[in-house]
Amino acid sequence: MANHLDLEEQEQLDQFKHFWKQYGNAITWVLIAVLGSFAAWNGYQWWNKRQAEQASAMYEEVERLIGTGDLVASTRAFDDMKQRFPSVFYTQQSGLNLAKVAYLSGKPDVAKTALTWVAGSKADAGLAALAKVRHAGLLIESKEFDEAGKLLSTDFPSEFGGLVADKRGDLALSQGKSDDAAQRFNEALKLLPQQDQYRRLVEVKLAALGSTEAK
Repeated sequence: MANHLDLEEQEQLDQFKHFWKQYGNAITWVLIAVLGSFAAWNGYQWWNKRQAEQASAMYEEVERLIGTGDLVASTRAFDDMKQRFPSVFYTQQSGLNLAKVAYLSGKPDVAKTALTWVAGSKADAGLAALAKVRHAGLLIESKEFDEAGKLLSTDFPSEFGGLVADKRGDLALSQGKSDDAAQRFNEALKLLPQQDQYRRLVEVKLAALGSTEAK
């Protein structure tokens, strides 16, 4: 019986050797690839976490500079942040904040540059869309109507439909197209959530045009 088992084990061993000789190298490479992918994923996760931590610290520094009102230093810090962390949410947020301060400081060109960068970043689609809406507003204010129209004709996430319609109303109004403006503002009211505080501003615009309800 023992000899029978030994013989059977030997046959199984021979079969395994034959199998490994034929497929062992391929299996090894697959295992290496799987383990390598797992290690790479862990490394990527660690890298992302590390990037986020460093970007967060730099974001705080940019915000501190913005708070001082030093637009030159703030812009320089933001440019550095763009170079180091171009794909991080915090960098987009810093760009939006810098654009706001630049605009309020009478530097619309600085604001437009920052908003253009934020709109082109793929870190967060919502912040990119918000940057485009704000940029369109600046273009309308500077009477760059064609550029504003082109920007507002690009793709936006569906939840930005109301804001985009409102901004198109501003564009039409600035061009003296009152009827078109009223239509756009009415469209904005239909798209904006009932609880959205922004609706009040759109209603004021409609009232100024002699229209008070969404059609």
